[in-house]
Amino acid sequence: MGDIPDSHPRKASLLARAKLTEAAAEGLLAESALIAHGRGEAFDYLLGEKTSESASLAIRETAARLQNAERPVISLNGNTTVLAGEQAIRAAAIIGCPVEVNIYYRTPERMEKLISTLENLRHKVANQDPPLGRDASQWPEIVNSVDILGGDADGRIEGLEGPRAICSSRGIESADAVLVPLEDGDRCEALVALGKQVLVIDLNPLSRTSRMAHVTIVDEVSRAMTELCSALVEEPKISQWDNGQALRDALEIIAQAPNQIPN
Repeated sequence: MGDIPDSHPRKASLLARAKLTEAAAEGLLAESALIAHGRGEAFDYLLGEKTSESASLAIRETAARLQNAERPVISLNGNTTVLAGEQAIRAAAIIGCPVEVNIYYRTPERMEKLISTLENLRHKVANQDPPLGRDASQWPEIVNSVDILGGDADGRIEGLEGPRAICSSRGIESADAVLVPLEDGDRCEALVALGKQVLVIDLNPLSRTSRMAHVTIVDEVSRAMTELCSALVEEPKISQWDNGQALRDALEIIAQAPNQIPN
């Protein structure tokens, strides 16, 4: 893809497509990854391709719950690693938690490539400016201490069968709070049944994942993860969260989409 001018109204979306297409060609993603992204883009159109006030509140609630958890973990699939892996590493460094590569179509080759991608991103984040209020001299060490899990595959998610049940014993299996962007409904339901706080990012407010989760951020993953990093620095407090209302707010935004059509 050639250079996209900053003035292009959909520059971010086009760059995301290019990233995913390149990653798929390099073997990081399953064939269905681009289909899943396209489905999400359709909802993003209807949501106005921006983070709503309701989504921002959900991001702050997610930040508060991750920081108050004893054993939080950020779970990353292929698309999230490609689109928001850098932000995920930064968020994990601020929280002091691991990230875990956990994918639906698991192969040794794909896992190795995704973990290697995150290791490179960890090095990149370690050389960036630290968040506000963090000691610049300590930031590289903090970032480099972020564990990247998933390769060990020594844990299981009870209630699931086959490769979908595989996880890390030091990550999802032992976690009390899991941030799972772009999760599938069965796994989300299984994690909730295990008593874990499940915090998700999903552009479809009617998906089973969105409806099952404790907190749902209805937003595009790279926007949401970028704002999450900012919210974590502010250290918000846990609220009396109503996830059903957050989903209704998103549906209300979608319902207003026809009003954008000129008469």
